[in-house]
Amino acid sequence: MEFQISKLKWIREPEEYKVEEDRIEIKTMPETDLWQRTYYHFRNDNAPVLQMETDEKYFSFLVKTDFTESCHRFDQCGIVMYLDSENWLKASVEYENEAFGHLGSVVTNHGYSDWATTAIPADIKIMWYRFSRRVDDYCIECSRDGQNFTQMRICHMWEGTGKIKFGIYACSPEASAFKAVFTNMKITECMWKAHDGQAPDKEVQG
Repeated sequence: MEFQISKLKWIREPEEYKVEEDRIEIKTMPETDLWQRTYYHFRNDNAPVLQMETDEKYFSFLVKTDFTESCHRFDQCGIVMYLDSENWLKASVEYENEAFGHLGSVVTNHGYSDWATTAIPADIKIMWYRFSRRVDDYCIECSRDGQNFTQMRICHMWEGTGKIKFGIYACSPEASAFKAVFTNMKITECMWKAHDGQAPDKEVQG
């Protein structure tokens, strides 16, 4: 499987964007986001998403994100696997204030979102992500240089067993807008290797 710009399709096409062979720019629109129910008790499902479709069971997708222009609380851009409004995952850096931002990920299964996050310095304006699939389990990693990746999370997607869609997104949950830039997009063999520690339970092996 190869990454091809021509295979990408919009879910909620934004008003302003630019798609080139090796670069994608998305101008976010105010009050756009992805979130379902948990804690906040609201449902947001209007962020623009640009994805490709595959039934490949083992692969990794890499992308470099540049969010230099983000300057308002919750501005964000990153990777996404959007299956439908109640089943998706995303990873991004969210702008918080001039001191720090949130590097985090959200996994939404059957209509309920979680949020795993850590604070990072606000002057970090570029982040790489690597999204890997092993059948219906997924790994999200991040990197400052595109070479050395750190695991953010491993998760299971209940509806992620067959054909999936994955790609990029950008949004501004509050009254703001910024330009998000995506480059260095590629698909490789699965870089998330099979576990070599404790053996699976017998019922799983069978």
